[in-house]
Amino acid sequence: QINFVACQLFALLAAFWFRIYLGPSHASSAVRHAFATLFGIYFAVFCFGWYSIHLFVLVMMNYGIMNMASIPNIHRYSFVVAMGYLTLCHISRIYIFHYGILTTDFSGPLMIITQKITTLACQLHDGIGRQAEELTAEQNRLAVKTRPSLLEYLSYLLNFMSIIAGPCSNYKDYIAFIEGRHVHMKLLEVNWKQKGYDRLPDPSPTGAVMYKLFITLVSLILFLTLTKNFPMAYIIDNEFLDKTPFLSRLGYLYVVTQAAKPKYYFAWTLADAVNNAAGYGFSGVDERGAFRWDLLSNLNIWNIETATSFKMYIENWNIQTAAWLKRVCYDRAPWYPTALTFILSALWHGIYPGYYFTFLTGILITLAARAIRNNCRHYFLLSVPLKIAYDVVTWVVTQLAVCYTVAPFVMLAVEPTIKFYKSMYFHMHVLSILVLLMLPIRPQAHSIRKPQNQAMQNSVKSK
Repeated sequence: QINFVACQLFALLAAFWFRIYLGPSHASSAVRHAFATLFGIYFAVFCFGWYSIHLFVLVMMNYGIMNMASIPNIHRYSFVVAMGYLTLCHISRIYIFHYGILTTDFSGPLMIITQKITTLACQLHDGIGRQAEELTAEQNRLAVKTRPSLLEYLSYLLNFMSIIAGPCSNYKDYIAFIEGRHVHMKLLEVNWKQKGYDRLPDPSPTGAVMYKLFITLVSLILFLTLTKNFPMAYIIDNEFLDKTPFLSRLGYLYVVTQAAKPKYYFAWTLADAVNNAAGYGFSGVDERGAFRWDLLSNLNIWNIETATSFKMYIENWNIQTAAWLKRVCYDRAPWYPTALTFILSALWHGIYPGYYFTFLTGILITLAARAIRNNCRHYFLLSVPLKIAYDVVTWVVTQLAVCYTVAPFVMLAVEPTIKFYKSMYFHMHVLSILVLLMLPIRPQAHSIRKPQNQAMQNSVKSK
C-alpha cells in the first residue's frame, strides 16, 4: 500500500512535468511514448519486483498474437490468452496464498492490461476485419485501422499514468493524446465563434486535478477512520447475529458497505488525477460551457450515493470497467448479454467464490429490477408526489440491494457468504425470483443484434 501511494504521488509529479516539458509542442510523439513507457516499467518493477515479469510476459505474448494472428480471429485469440493468463495468476492467489492478498499484489495492473489488450484486439478486428456498415456508431468511431508499432503498443499498455491503477482507455484516444490531438478533437465539436472566441481555447486540467486531489484526501481520511472501525466481518459475528434484530442488521450492513467504499474512491480518483495532470482525460464541454475532464473517470460519487436503480448504480461505479465489459462482451454477445457480461466480470475479478456469489446475485437482481421498472414506473410519473415517493422507495431498495449483493465480494469465501445470506433469510433472492415469476418480461431492444448502420439501411430499404 505504501509503494502504491508513493508511486501514484510520484506519477502525479511526473505527469505535471510530462505535460509542461514533454508536451506535444516540445517533444515528438516517439519521445513521449518512450518516456511514458520507461517510467511505467520502472513503476511496475519498483512496486512488484519480480512479480512484474507477469505483466511483461502477457504484454509480449499478445504483441505476437496481434502481429501473427489473422484479423478475423485476432480478438478471439487475444481474449483467450489474456483472460487465461490472468485466470492462472488468480488461481495462484487462491490456492498458493490461501485467500491472502500478496504484499506485492500484481493482479490489479494485470487486470488493467488484460482490459487494454482485449479492447485493442476488438477495435483492430472492427477496423480491419469488418465493414463499416457492420459496426455500431461507437464501434466505428473507435475502430483501429492499422496495427500499432511496438513502441505505440508498449506505451498504450505500460504507460506510467495507468500502469498501477488504470483506468483502461481506448487506443485511439491514447494515441491522440500522445500526438497532441486529444483536446482539439473534443474542442472542434463546439462552435466557438458563437461563444465569442476567435480561436480554440486552451483548457487547463489544473482545476480538475486539484478538485480530484481534494476528493482523494477526504477519501483517505474516511478510509483511515471508518473502514477499520466498521469491518464487514462483524455482520456475521455470532454475538451480533444473536442480539441484533433483522432491520438493525440491514442498517448495519449499509454502514459497513459505506465504510468499504473510500479505498476505491481514493485509488480511482487519484488515478484519474494523474492522467489529467499529464493532460489526458479531456472530454469536451458541458451544457454550461465548462470544460470537462472526466473521459477516464471511474466513478461518479454523487450518482452512486443517490442511485435509484441497480442499473444506475452499476453505470456509475467502476465506469471504465463497465465500458470495457460493454465493448468486448455485451455488444458482441449473440445471446444472453446480461448474464454473459456478469460472468465475464466475475472471471476478470478472480476466482474467489465470493465474486461469483456477487455477480450471479447481480444478474438476478438486475433482471428483477428491470421487470419492475418496465411494468410499474410509468404509473408513478403521473404526479410529482408519486414520483418523489417512487424515488425515495427505489433509493432505499437500491442501496440495500447493492449492499446485499456486494457483501460476498468482500468476504471472498463460501462459508461466510452462506452464513451471511442465511442471516438475511435470502430475502433479495426470494423477492427477485417472485418478481420474475409474477411480472411479464418485456423483450429488450438489443435482443436482435443488428449494427446501427445496418439497421438504418434496412429501414430505408423497407420504405
